[in-house]
Amino acid sequence: MPPRPCPDPTCGIAQSLDVLGERWALLVVRDAFLGRTRFSEFRASLGVSPDVLTTRLATLVEYGVLERQTYREPGERERDEYVLTPAGRELAPVLAALGRWGNDHRPVEGAGTRLSYRAADTDEPLRLAFVDPAGRAVAPSAVRVERRPVAAP
Repeated sequence: MPPRPCPDPTCGIAQSLDVLGERWALLVVRDAFLGRTRFSEFRASLGVSPDVLTTRLATLVEYGVLERQTYREPGERERDEYVLTPAGRELAPVLAALGRWGNDHRPVEGAGTRLSYRAADTDEPLRLAFVDPAGRAVAPSAVRVERRPVAAP
């Protein structure tokens, strides 16, 4: 499905939502971070209809979030798998921020699992932060959001 026209075509949030704003899109990306690459794995994990999953995967490939790669199991026909691109990997902080917000503001009672973000080389837990040029963390309550003009390239 082609993206809808955006009321402000210079808004990065609106541009991102054109690709990622449908529920299943970010859940597919989450599953890709968890190591799922195959249609059957996404389908089993998400319980989404094959038609919806096919559409979401195609959109994520079209916009460079996932890359389609061919594989073949012994004795089977060739199939596609879907792996994160560098642009897709850059969504890790987005998923972490959404997950944290959901955990804090939409908690679910009972046992289950939560995503954990850890440094690959040290296994230390990570946290998200706004960081000023001097490297100091700034609390979200101390952040001002504003529009600023950007020069055309």
